[in-house]
Amino acid sequence: MIDATPQLPYCQVAEVVAVSETSRLAALEQAGLVHPRADAVTAPLFSSAGFFLPADKVQVKYEMLRAHLTGHVPVTAAAAAHGYSRAAFYLVAAAFAETGMTGLLDERRGRRGPVKLGPEITEFIRSAPPASGAALAGQVEARFGVVLHRRTIERARAR
Repeated sequence: MIDATPQLPYCQVAEVVAVSETSRLAALEQAGLVHPRADAVTAPLFSSAGFFLPADKVQVKYEMLRAHLTGHVPVTAAAAAHGYSRAAFYLVAAAFAETGMTGLLDERRGRRGPVKLGPEITEFIRSAPPASGAALAGQVEARFGVVLHRRTIERARAR
């Protein structure tokens, strides 16, 4: 026996909602994803209002790579049309090749963590009996010869 009941070929998962350019810009600004040179983007895709927004840094980077890889636009021309230098193009391409779409996000600036706080010192701080950050900083200095701020100690204990 054949089931003749009509079946939907798809399932609606999410509703598409139109977002104003103003609210999109606000969201990009809050996330730190505004293209610093949006006015320098001259690629034809970004010339009309709509989906393609020159202020969307991630979208501009993606379209820059796509223009070169699928549109066979030379690197210098693709970079210039999207508001980037040739050197920046290669950095974006390398980041994209290494981590995919997340590579299009800018890396966090600054240090990646405490410099002086090694695994041995961290273990000492976590296993020490309850004490103030200043008291533990003194103990760390006496034992390891490393001067730490009390807040560094407090943060290490909170992790």
